[in-house]
Amino acid sequence: MSEQTVNSGERAPSTRRGALAAGRLGVGDIVFFVVSAAAPLTVVASAAPTSMRMGGIGAAGAMLVCAVVLILFASGFTAMSTHVRNTGAFYAYVARGIGKPAGTGVAFVTIFAYAILSVCFYGFIGFFGELTFGGIFGIELPWVVWSLIAAALVAVLGYRKIDVGAKVLGVLLTLEVVILLALAIAVLGQGGPEPISAAPFDPREIFFAAGSGSLFVVGFGAYLGFEGTAIYAEEAKRPKRTIPIATYVAIAFLGVFYAFTFWMLTVAFGADGVIEMARSDAFETMVFAAGEEYLGAWAAVVMQVLIVTSFFACVLAFHNASSRYLYALGRERLLPAVLGRTHAKTKAPHAASAVMSVLALVAILVAFALGADPFLQFAIWTYATGVAGLVFAQGVAAVAVVGFFARNRRGHSPWRVLVAPALGAAGLITGFLLIAFNFEIVTTFTGPINWVLLAPTPVLFIAGIVMGMVIRRRDPARYAALAENLDDAAAAGPRVGAE
Repeated sequence: MSEQTVNSGERAPSTRRGALAAGRLGVGDIVFFVVSAAAPLTVVASAAPTSMRMGGIGAAGAMLVCAVVLILFASGFTAMSTHVRNTGAFYAYVARGIGKPAGTGVAFVTIFAYAILSVCFYGFIGFFGELTFGGIFGIELPWVVWSLIAAALVAVLGYRKIDVGAKVLGVLLTLEVVILLALAIAVLGQGGPEPISAAPFDPREIFFAAGSGSLFVVGFGAYLGFEGTAIYAEEAKRPKRTIPIATYVAIAFLGVFYAFTFWMLTVAFGADGVIEMARSDAFETMVFAAGEEYLGAWAAVVMQVLIVTSFFACVLAFHNASSRYLYALGRERLLPAVLGRTHAKTKAPHAASAVMSVLALVAILVAFALGADPFLQFAIWTYATGVAGLVFAQGVAAVAVVGFFARNRRGHSPWRVLVAPALGAAGLITGFLLIAFNFEIVTTFTGPINWVLLAPTPVLFIAGIVMGMVIRRRDPARYAALAENLDDAAAAGPRVGAE
């Protein structure tokens, strides 16, 4: 016990019982988790034609605007990660920057958003798995089988060492990027049916075209999970350096990659032709059609297979993030303490991971039993709700960053910790409002159902605030311990519920 108490620096968590394994993840590992959560191939294949269909040719430029907003937020977000090391991320940041009741509220919103996003991707996997393996390989199985296979694989990888999952994500992500870059090179090399146009980056097409608000609904959703870099702070090598670098690399890569590939589609079909196709009944086949035309029939087949693996990479990344949020809240005793336990050998949050696996299993079986469409109902409804919750949490966290550093800049420049995150907060809050008031674009439904799907975000936020205030009144000692720094926790020894 004395050795655990003495060595309370960055390596201490690896020696505490119930702690995550420190020093296991490098910059590349964390970037793979975050970029895989964003699922770049699925964004290009589905979000590009959808956003062009709804908002016009400015989709590529909107992707860059969203990236700029998130980089502004990340400026303060990463600075705060050097002072607040807690796998609860948004929960700890909001607790330190605004107040512990607000932190508890954001914690509930975030874990709900992550969990429901984890579940929704099983619907996408089932849908595309049935289409791909049935149409290409002649393996005719219902969607539920592919969803359950994916759930079993995620359960195994989530239970094991986190770097095993990172290696799997690295391979899958590399394949996604390679096929899209190959398509881009072929398109640029062969040339399209019209002269190359810069219209996708024209501010008039981004901000003032009819339906341009919808571009940002899709745009912010395309970066889901970028904040996951901070979730892995306790498991990162040299976290004060690793987390900021991984965050900037992830956002910058996604922003440039999305903008380039969206623009590449306007070259492939022409500025007028791409909008014509986006507004046709075959708009969902845009990327596959481009692949077949410029690379050959084999490319369309490869892309269809990679769509399935892309969603698998996505669900694995969100499963890992959800497990760590459950772990953090279990460790804080905001949820059952058993969730705050880690495996004695692998140091993975195995209890929280098991809960996520059970939740996924139940959701899949219930959706199948009710005869729900895996794409239009099981996947889309839950996806839309998760996106709204996560962007809301990002906006509150951006405000918290300003609140944290307003009292003491801790040696950082005003631009990094006050001005930039304030601009990021304004952008994220605007993004949430755009999502809320254009929610039917994501759900494809109209009427009260959209407000029902949006309701969990404000309800959970308010409920968390109330819970935090109750803890403050009834158990001041427990309240004082909420959202403590990892290094403070290391000095204190094992937490309640540790094995």
